[in-house]
Amino acid sequence: MPRETKQAKLERALAVADRMNEHYPQAECALHYGGDPFRLTIAVLLSAQTTDKGVNKVTPALWEKYPTPADLAQADPTDVENILRTIGFYRAKAANCIKTAQMVVSDFGGEIPRDIDELQKLPGVGRKTANVVLNEAFGIVEGIAVDTHVFRIAHKLKFSNADTPAKTETDLLKLYPRQYWGPINHQWVLFGRETCIARRPKCETCFINDLCPTYAASLKKTEKRTAAN
Repeated sequence: MPRETKQAKLERALAVADRMNEHYPQAECALHYGGDPFRLTIAVLLSAQTTDKGVNKVTPALWEKYPTPADLAQADPTDVENILRTIGFYRAKAANCIKTAQMVVSDFGGEIPRDIDELQKLPGVGRKTANVVLNEAFGIVEGIAVDTHVFRIAHKLKFSNADTPAKTETDLLKLYPRQYWGPINHQWVLFGRETCIARRPKCETCFINDLCPTYAASLKKTEKRTAAN
């Protein structure tokens, strides 16, 4: 099979983007944060290896007890742990929530910074979280938030073969023109939950299966098995 040219890959990537726009024109953040950048930062921090639905169940109680960064900065870790108990890694996340609140108060005047490097200084905040916060809360697009869904889909589509989210993001940033970066995370997350599901992808009914090399390869394998029998 001939290697895909750079131009052909770009055209396929843009076709994927067009289809995503058609299917998810109003894709938005699934986390409930009331428009508050600090609450969004905490919610995204909590969402690691946990569903957004699970996070949305615990954050109302967290905001009610600790409505501001200053309140959360002074929280008892055990109390925060009890609120977060139903989500994964709740002890470590409780500690990071408190430490993040403390740093926001002490280093950033109680406000979430609008800089990707400054954001990543906050405990538990990596590049993915920083990208989500900048894009969602401030409309600043510095990159593409690569979570488990984006990572998986990028590899399925053969847009990256990198072994880390950071390297995968680099591949996507090189492939897609900047104006396409913003919607990718929200759209691909929805696509990953509804269609390109990790354990049971719905390839046969997928609206981009004709653009997916992984699906094309699976069809060829099926054809070979059928011919052999």
